[in-house]
Amino acid sequence: MGKQMTEMLKGTLEGIVLAILSKRPAYGYEITAWLRDQGFSDIAEGTVYALLVRIEQRGLVEVKKIPSEKGPPRKVYSLNAQGRKFLEEFWRTWSFLTERLEQLHKGDR
Repeated sequence: MGKQMTEMLKGTLEGIVLAILSKRPAYGYEITAWLRDQGFSDIAEGTVYALLVRIEQRGLVEVKKIPSEKGPPRKVYSLNAQGRKFLEEFWRTWSFLTERLEQLHKGDR
């Protein structure tokens, strides 16, 4: 992934992770694996974990600790009502930006 892609991804990764959690609860490694499967191969696990801490602190997710067969309990994240509202706003903003960028790309005014 190039530097430009990395910089653009920084601004959208939170929305992407919330969108993943809107489908089903998941823990950090599952989210990272899904992102890598989707072609975001350069995303470090630490980046996802730091983001999960931030969205937890902002009250966008619920967290349950689930016992793990290997090591400490896993923190499983699920989107709560506040997170769903935030995600709706993310999609509205995303739609606005993509429409305007497409207009610029096509040369429309």
